[in-house]
Amino acid sequence: MFLLLGIILILIVVFNQKIFRTFFAFLLFFILGISSVFIDNSENYDSYYNHYLKENSSVILKIDKILKSSNYHYKYDVNVVQIDSVKTRGKVLLNVLKDSAFRSFKVDELIFAKPEFLEVNKSLNPYQFDYRFYLAKQGIHHQIFLTSDSYKSSGIQGFSLVGLSANFRDKVQESLREYNFKNDEFGVINALLLGQRQEISKDLIADYSKAGAIHILAVSGLHVGIILLILTNLLKPMERLKNGRIIKTILIVFLLWGFAFVAGLSASVVRAVTMFTFLAIGMSFKRKNIVLFSLITSMFFLLIFKPMFLFDVGFQLSYLAVFGIVLVQPKLYTFWKTKYKIIDYFWQLTTVSIAAQIGILPLSLYYFHQFPGLFILSNLIIIPCLGVILLGGILIISLALIGVLPQFLADFYGAVISMMNNFVGWISSQEQFLFTEISLSFLMMLVCYFAIFLGVYFLIKISSKRLLYVLASILLVQSVFLYENHRKKTKKEFIVFYKSRNTILGNRIGEKLIVTHDLDSLEISKTNFMVSYRINENIIPVYRKGFSNIFSFEKDKILIVDSLGVYQLKNLNKPIVLLQQSPKINLERLIKEIDPKEIIADGSNYKSYVKRWQETSKKLEIPFYYTAEKGAYILKK
Repeated sequence: MFLLLGIILILIVVFNQKIFRTFFAFLLFFILGISSVFIDNSENYDSYYNHYLKENSSVILKIDKILKSSNYHYKYDVNVVQIDSVKTRGKVLLNVLKDSAFRSFKVDELIFAKPEFLEVNKSLNPYQFDYRFYLAKQGIHHQIFLTSDSYKSSGIQGFSLVGLSANFRDKVQESLREYNFKNDEFGVINALLLGQRQEISKDLIADYSKAGAIHILAVSGLHVGIILLILTNLLKPMERLKNGRIIKTILIVFLLWGFAFVAGLSASVVRAVTMFTFLAIGMSFKRKNIVLFSLITSMFFLLIFKPMFLFDVGFQLSYLAVFGIVLVQPKLYTFWKTKYKIIDYFWQLTTVSIAAQIGILPLSLYYFHQFPGLFILSNLIIIPCLGVILLGGILIISLALIGVLPQFLADFYGAVISMMNNFVGWISSQEQFLFTEISLSFLMMLVCYFAIFLGVYFLIKISSKRLLYVLASILLVQSVFLYENHRKKTKKEFIVFYKSRNTILGNRIGEKLIVTHDLDSLEISKTNFMVSYRINENIIPVYRKGFSNIFSFEKDKILIVDSLGVYQLKNLNKPIVLLQQSPKINLERLIKEIDPKEIIADGSNYKSYVKRWQETSKKLEIPFYYTAEKGAYILKK
């Protein structure tokens, strides 16, 4: 592989013609991409743990990362370092049942167990968050479940930078707990300075999200960028020294990575610090377009070593926001000038917020389906204070660690955090300015970015030719809108959604979706997968409680067999049979009587019944579909 890359590099140098050099450069990056993905994937190695799994294998796990716990389990990202006597590699998701006897694991702690490796559950309904896909992009393909008495710990053996960072963070948290911060204050301090959001309540996270300030709670490019700006100004006098600019840059980079260490060296923090490390180095050269070049270089560098970052929402949003600021903000800023410095300062903040929002808007609408109308107001108030809050937080942590933090100073800092939380809460309560349930397809997101790119291209250098490109992109957006609107009006499908212990059926004809169900009338509209389907398909369902025995969809008949086990046979020619609520029937006799095209069992049936039905269907060669295993059944036109 390296020989091939070397040959391509030589060909790029040898060939002077632009077309050949372009082709070979493309080939070089293509092979680099494939190579980095292959090298990063643990499944491609002989030592991958799954090659050595046997029944009742002894496994040694090493805690790599502490994740946010669920209602019933503590969750950890762990490395499988040994199976029986074989050294292995690969990551799994560890779930430990919540128990009063359980002591939280530490990073780098070794765990001995004999667990069962289970596949991560896949998404079972249309547009539902695919947790399996999310974990797969992080190299995790299995999960294991433990209780407090099903493992043994051998403590922390060896060390890693992440482990040292986690231990340092634990000491900081222990020191801060002595100063009686309120729960929300302590949670926000943890998020802002230590990169830990586990302590923040769901309500507070919802408030920040509605206010368009959720990025404040995740240590990211915003925080690192503010620290870089502060350090650049504080260390500016060093430039007067001989080689002062080089010394200043080295010191800034060292301090940025020091902050990354304090913040836990999480993927988002490392990404942000890497980005601004390249930016700090680039700024020291003071060349034209060096900022843009530094951003592209940092992105390339990260993707070479961690190619799956490309699918990380945080990575996508971070770079799009920064690219928006770098490319769009200077043009927005020139639209209006003022001689008053304070007004100019807030105008700069406004243009930065708008530029960042332009960069991330299509992607955030695609993922989150909402737009906070007061994002400018929340950012205008919070961002100017964020630098002071970050510096104050570093001071608070330093004093707390050495045990000399005055209580009045801790109370004052906590009050500042509470004021920020209250302001965000007030912004989020202005629900008339929060636009929710916005539907944006993947295709529409792409053409919107294409239009934004051409719009920025036009603003950089205004010309009639570039204006034509912009107008053409607007026509493309309109064409996609018309295509998707036509598709929505002509789409037809019958859906058996998956829900444990219940039956939910959807009959879609164009823009009309009739949902038949057996849930509470208020509960059905708030069910997560129904909300996701409604938003992504941009339709308004009609809910009806109770089922008829037969549904018709195009030329197909769907026969419903419920717990009574009574079914009508008149005028049925090879129907699709839906079994619900565990009917006590002789399936073999039913198959021989009506010769069904297919049999479906939804989530309302007992698993023991379903297993028996599967065996019968297999014996009689009738297709069988179980929604708890295969996901929602979708019959399309």
